[in-house]
Amino acid sequence: MSESTPPPKKMNLNREEMPKQPAEVRRGNFKEVALGYPLETARREASRCIQCKKPLCVTGCPVEVPIPGFIKHIASGDMPQAVRVLKSKNCLPAICGRVCPQEEQCEAKCILEKKGAPVAIGRLERFAADWEAAQGKMEMPEIPKSTGKKVVVVGSGPAGITVAGDLIKLGHAVTLYEALHEPGGVLTYGIPEFRLPKAIVKREVDYVRSLGVNLVLNFVVGMTKTLEELLEEFDAAFIGTGAGLPWFMDIPGENLNGVYSANEYLTRMNLMRGFLYPRSDTPIKKQTRVAVVGGGNVAMDCARTALRLGAAEVRIVYRRSRQELPARLEEVENAEEEGVHFEFLTLPTRYVGDADGWIHEMECLKMQLGEPDASGRRRPVKIEGSEYLSPVDAAVCAIGNSPNPLIPRTTAGLEMGKHGNIVADPATGKTSKDRVWAGGDIVTGAATVILAMGAGRVAARAMHEYLSGEKI
Repeated sequence: MSESTPPPKKMNLNREEMPKQPAEVRRGNFKEVALGYPLETARREASRCIQCKKPLCVTGCPVEVPIPGFIKHIASGDMPQAVRVLKSKNCLPAICGRVCPQEEQCEAKCILEKKGAPVAIGRLERFAADWEAAQGKMEMPEIPKSTGKKVVVVGSGPAGITVAGDLIKLGHAVTLYEALHEPGGVLTYGIPEFRLPKAIVKREVDYVRSLGVNLVLNFVVGMTKTLEELLEEFDAAFIGTGAGLPWFMDIPGENLNGVYSANEYLTRMNLMRGFLYPRSDTPIKKQTRVAVVGGGNVAMDCARTALRLGAAEVRIVYRRSRQELPARLEEVENAEEEGVHFEFLTLPTRYVGDADGWIHEMECLKMQLGEPDASGRRRPVKIEGSEYLSPVDAAVCAIGNSPNPLIPRTTAGLEMGKHGNIVADPATGKTSKDRVWAGGDIVTGAATVILAMGAGRVAARAMHEYLSGEKI
């Protein structure tokens, strides 16, 4: 090693923990659980990054955030530059910093992960975004001269917002249509306030609007106008309508009062602000014993919401074991700390109602694990004769969703998959229909926010190449 070459940076394995509300306090309110890093804590955590010459963390990020770059500026205290670097690739950093499964993506690729303490990339992303918001002013990127091309984006969820933000910054005119009365898609109707405050969703959507994106609410493409009618006005279209068709188990009693899909339950509480009742106009029924069927992040959201609404007993009923839970470990731990009970290797088989048509019992069957199935997880096998009844006054089915069927049903020429998804080229997002791209849950089925954003980025590049004839 020459005298001019600095010695390699030593690994600091002391990962900074995120402060959060105590469990006994937060289970009684809808305020955000995780409180974010203070400045000095963020700088200490950022200083752990060893600034790899070939940063593998970037390869784990679907939207290609230059991770070492923005972290380096946090460590040095240059917050404006940290934000510039971060937002050069991500228009929703405060959202991603809160709900992305970083432990499976960028942090999983971190060199320090091999020692068990990856840099807290997501928490630093959140910190940088929140720091900018605290300044009261957002720095605007330079928008190039108009190309004269017009793009329609259907759906204002993570995929649609990403496409809109990318294409507006390339000089194309973008109109974003949203069926609901508020933008954000699943960010607004699906993720609870205590995990993703709606003021943050509004802030980041407003940033994209401030770039020049035209947002039209209460406009149901496929009913208000068809996609083909819009293509008469626009040069290209992107479909990002998500996966909003809930699955049920097809068991007796699912039509009883008090049995909800996760979509309905969370939409009532989030988009319709039911958690604020009676200050909001969405009435809610107080329930005492709530069962949530499923083991993903949505199931955790439903269970933790039920606790906050005053339920005395909330159970997650999951047909596999704890090891197979698909939810983020952080969300499982939060749920357990708050008092959610887990019934593993358990399968609901029917709901039993009272004389007034309300659910009052749930019959379940115990399971055991057999050989792995197509998902790689061990297949649950019924234990015959193990049925039992337990009292409940609400059940929430959180076992998954199918893609929204409206546009496929009203648009000719779109190739569809067997699960109701739009078929799109994973390398470009291009569909079988001329001038139409698609991405996010409408293509993949229900997945994560960041994967939908990654699909939006891929599609935006391909759409720009089509519209302008030049590659990015």
